Amino acid sequence: MIPITLPKTSSEDAERTLFDTIEAQFSLSDEKLHDIVGQFLEDFRVGLSEYNHPMAMIPTFVTGVPNGSETGTFLALDLGGTNLRVCEVKLLGNHEFTLRQQKYKVSDALKTGEASVLFGNYLADSVDAFLTTPSVSPTTAAQNPFAGSSAIDEINPEVDPALPLGLTFSFPVEQTALNQGKILTWTKGFAAKNAIGHDVVQLLQDAFNRKHLHVRCVALVNDTVGALLSRAYTAGGCILGAIFGTGTNGAYVEKVENIAKLGDAPVRKSGGEMVINAEWGAFNNTRSVLPSTPFDNKLNRKSINPRYQAFEKFISGMYLGEITRNILLTLIDAAPKPLIFNGFSSSTLNDHYGIDTAIMSEIEAAWEAGRPQDAHVKPVEGAHDPVLDTSAPEVPHTNGTKAKEVPHHFTEVDKASPEDVARLEKIRGIISQLFFIDLEHVSLRDAAIVRWAVSIVANRAAQLSACAVATVLIQTGRAKLGGGIIPAEDRVIVGVDGSLIQYYPNFNARLRASLRMLVGEDVESRVDIGMAKDGSGVGAALCALQAIKQGL
Repeated sequence: MIPITLPKTSSEDAERTLFDTIEAQFSLSDEKLHDIVGQFLEDFRVGLSEYNHPMAMIPTFVTGVPNGSETGTFLALDLGGTNLRVCEVKLLGNHEFTLRQQKYKVSDALKTGEASVLFGNYLADSVDAFLTTPSVSPTTAAQNPFAGSSAIDEINPEVDPALPLGLTFSFPVEQTALNQGKILTWTKGFAAKNAIGHDVVQLLQDAFNRKHLHVRCVALVNDTVGALLSRAYTAGGCILGAIFGTGTNGAYVEKVENIAKLGDAPVRKSGGEMVINAEWGAFNNTRSVLPSTPFDNKLNRKSINPRYQAFEKFISGMYLGEITRNILLTLIDAAPKPLIFNGFSSSTLNDHYGIDTAIMSEIEAAWEAGRPQDAHVKPVEGAHDPVLDTSAPEVPHTNGTKAKEVPHHFTEVDKASPEDVARLEKIRGIISQLFFIDLEHVSLRDAAIVRWAVSIVANRAAQLSACAVATVLIQTGRAKLGGGIIPAEDRVIVGVDGSLIQYYPNFNARLRASLRMLVGEDVESRVDIGMAKDGSGVGAALCALQAIKQGL
């Protein structure tokens, strides 16, 4: 980025104008948000009609969701990186479940060796070790956990004695059925030989068979689909599972008739509904409607995947800290004089991805600490931080004031209340400690500027996240852009997971404020957003349940 150049006799007014200009680049008008949702809907339509588009709209072949009455015991296998996780999920039939799990480390030798060794000597052996611990009953036909289970017997009277297992496989696959998917490539340091092009479910099942394990892999699942299924079980239904964390993605329930790219496939002829894995992190890779700034352009250019995953780079936890870092470096490098930290930087600020989104969260938490909660504030189900209820009338402005207060520019710290000065002092300490800048070079004004930069980046992320949720509501006929349709259900259930939605201060409140504008207060007030419990574990087990329901 070209360093900012101020007039040689720069004044506070000129500096404030510069800050306001940057903020304007991150501000999204109602009209702009409407345009983004319009493009989202078009990308949905294209992705449902044709294969090989960035927003892939992948059919999952999951044709139903649980309602919380199901019972039974299911296994889940979660392979996604450094560790393998094996889970036993017992569904209790009252929207509740119990979970037992064990992690097993994946060595580098296993990651790069023969696929038969990875799947046979590691995955299968890990499942065997998990099942033979004292707390799990032997998986013999005589002690089949499904015996007498209405959830299974209603579908298939001849109960298979093998334990059904759902596999969460966090690598690119071409899924052709609920229990079939060819490995396209390895990522995350994996390079197991003789695996590419093979069906991952069959590789795993062959390993189970060689070990004579009474386990049957019946479902291949994405963690976003798992989030949808997990929330459906605990809440009695769900139309959308969304991840707002290190990355972002969504899976939602679509009418099969709308999935034109399935052509004359039997699953389409049977009608009904199917869960679609949207892969919305790749929305608008051309950036024709996404609001790029110079700070976003720098991030994209220096990323490992330039011009890809555009939407994800605006809203996910992996990238928000880097956007903020780009803003702060520009202010440090401003001429003829720096605008923050007396021109001092640090290894944290100079290093690519040196600022983690967790630091942003800590700064915003310090700014919100001790503020009186609105009467409408209540905890979101499953979340640790309080967020605004659907009827909350306002959210904080980026300048730190409420709508009902007389605003002052955020740089005018001399006009701040004693309470806000105390909050800025705490933020000074956070900056000095986590940015590794001597406290003498961090003024109260610097603290206010850093808090402002953090806020405008996070606020935009929440607004764009709302666009994704609104798109699903409109696509499924539950809302109209701008309002106007009341859903038939008393409530519309959404399952979410990820560090941003769960922990980041006011992220959910900001998302809901934009969602309210996009679909109207009447519809938004019916949207029940709650945490999905362990989509990659519990969700995979629930996908195994769904596979049994579908006769697999």
